[in-house]
Amino acid sequence: MKKYRWAILGTGKIANRFAEALNNIPEEAELLAVGSRRIESADSFADKYSIEKRYVGYEQVVADPDVDIVYIGTPGVCHIKDVTMCLEAGKSVLCEKALTINAKESQTLITLARKKNLFLMEAMWTRFFPIHRKIQELIAEGALGDPRGVLANFSAVAPPGDGNRFWDVKLGASALLDIGLYGIAFASQLFGEPEEVTGLAYIGPNGFDYHSSCAMKYKGGRLATIMSSQMTHDIKDAVVFGDKGKIVIDDPWYKPTAMTVHREGKDPERIEYPLDGFNGYEYEAREVMECLDRGETESKMVPLDESLSIIKTLDTLRNQWGFQFPSEK
Repeated sequence: MKKYRWAILGTGKIANRFAEALNNIPEEAELLAVGSRRIESADSFADKYSIEKRYVGYEQVVADPDVDIVYIGTPGVCHIKDVTMCLEAGKSVLCEKALTINAKESQTLITLARKKNLFLMEAMWTRFFPIHRKIQELIAEGALGDPRGVLANFSAVAPPGDGNRFWDVKLGASALLDIGLYGIAFASQLFGEPEEVTGLAYIGPNGFDYHSSCAMKYKGGRLATIMSSQMTHDIKDAVVFGDKGKIVIDDPWYKPTAMTVHREGKDPERIEYPLDGFNGYEYEAREVMECLDRGETESKMVPLDESLSIIKTLDTLRNQWGFQFPSEK
């Protein structure tokens, strides 16, 4: 496989984790450049991860002819602008989830990427963990019989602070889009597009969903129940169940290293996949590079049509709750 040269837009928490991941696979990837709105942030980030090029703003990053792939780690409300800029510059893009804040924006990006025949993928990193790949195999081979449902919870108290993206609706704050998305995407991976979607949410003083629960019905009567919250103590558990068994994924289920498979009439089976020094973001980075090596402009693991379907589900829920981002009003 060719060694690909990456650039990162943004220097926040997830951008740090992704930079660390790229440096964990130096034979496959080179972290060449970083862009930030402030030179101090760009310099600090570049020094920390031994990045050769650091830029103020993002235009120079995407104009750099040495950059093959851009990872976008900016706030969700900025994705429509940042991804568009990258695609117009002819760059392949891995964009942090959610791809955008609504389906209209996602459709715009998907249409542009396809028009320009460029690679675009939503960074749904959970999907590439070995445990989640194994779950797909087990279900396909009938380990659970007929899969009937999913329960997935993700809650954690978000860190407080002025200007914190977790609490600023102008920056895209939303427990649903930030962490509830994981459970909805997991159910989508197993069952496809929902036929019915319903949910309840607490819209807090800052004007977005602090806490929510939703239920979805799929073809064949399959069901999923997803809870997300940024105001309750850590709950990060998930179960997939069928008529002949269940899979209990270890906490935290969205970045798991182990699970227990319960089959009818058999002893529970423990399956483990240690990360061995990785932080988990390496898997999605490899997927991007392998797709590019094969000349593909979309990932079969996270197809753009599915990303669009998922964001439509999020739109449906937000519409039920009467929640819009300021940029949508």
